[in-house]
Amino acid sequence: MTDASMRVLSGIQPTGQLHLGNYLGAIRNWVAMQDEWTAKGHECLYFLADLHAISMPHVPAELAASTREMVAALVACGIDPARSVLFNQAQVPAHAELQWLLTGTARMGWLNRMTQWKDKAGKNREGASVALFTYPVLQAADVLLYQTTHVPVGEDQKQHLELARDIAQKFNNDFAPKDENGEDAPVFTLPEPIIPPEAARIMSLRDGSAKMSKSDPSDMSRINLTDDADTIMQKIKKAKTDPEPLPGDAKGLEGRPEAANLVGIYAAMAGTSVAAVLAQFEGKGFGAFKPALGEVLVEQLAPIAARYRALREDRAALDAILRTGAAKARALAVPTLEKAYQALGLVRG
Repeated sequence: MTDASMRVLSGIQPTGQLHLGNYLGAIRNWVAMQDEWTAKGHECLYFLADLHAISMPHVPAELAASTREMVAALVACGIDPARSVLFNQAQVPAHAELQWLLTGTARMGWLNRMTQWKDKAGKNREGASVALFTYPVLQAADVLLYQTTHVPVGEDQKQHLELARDIAQKFNNDFAPKDENGEDAPVFTLPEPIIPPEAARIMSLRDGSAKMSKSDPSDMSRINLTDDADTIMQKIKKAKTDPEPLPGDAKGLEGRPEAANLVGIYAAMAGTSVAAVLAQFEGKGFGAFKPALGEVLVEQLAPIAARYRALREDRAALDAILRTGAAKARALAVPTLEKAYQALGLVRG
């Protein structure tokens, strides 16, 4: 990485069965960043956070399958392994190594204040895994390992990036070696946040007050990336709505969560605004709006779904993508990991 270049990194936990909410909430933004950053000569690293996934109870076979499915989904959506470094953590041991090196710098008080730890551990903190408690230290290692300059963060991850910066700053202050001029030579780059464009908040097709989720027992509640055109049209046709026609402005959607959700999906998929959608469909009922929404979804998702279905069946190709990406990531990680070992006074052969 040259002085003039920058490096962006983001990770996602393998979830399997991706849906419209995943696509609009994260994956589409990754593709946009890839196109913008690599065109300027910068680097994009995207990883599957399978080491993070074991902080909570899981089924090993399902985790392996979900990791491959996520690779298929990312590539189908437009992540190009030839332009971005796409890999899973488990194939880059430096993530776990650096996490351990950073645990000497991280402080219990810092981790105790993490909102996500409080939320996920709940009242049973004594029964939660150590991995869940130290999850943010692994996140810091993920970022710092590659001298990452920028990290896209939503509201729920701002606190963790701030912690990564705190850990990096303290490590640099405590252990940074001197350069030939006697100046401190920081081991880690302090990453800057990127606030991505606000993503549409995609809700269940059966309940406008609940997020679209793969854990919902009803498959009719979500649009899966594997759904074919007929299935998409059927799900939109049966999506919950109300009897009122569409209003002329967004204020008229207040108190109408299902209507607001469908209009928001249309705007996000068509690359337009809610105001523009309402101007087009003002006064029309859902009998007219739903078929139009279904057509927009089919047009945008059908190519992705076809590519996804083909890729997910080719396990050898998916494994090859991960192996190639992991080899690139391991090479990028070596210099930082070696500097961290040396800074701590650990003797290596």
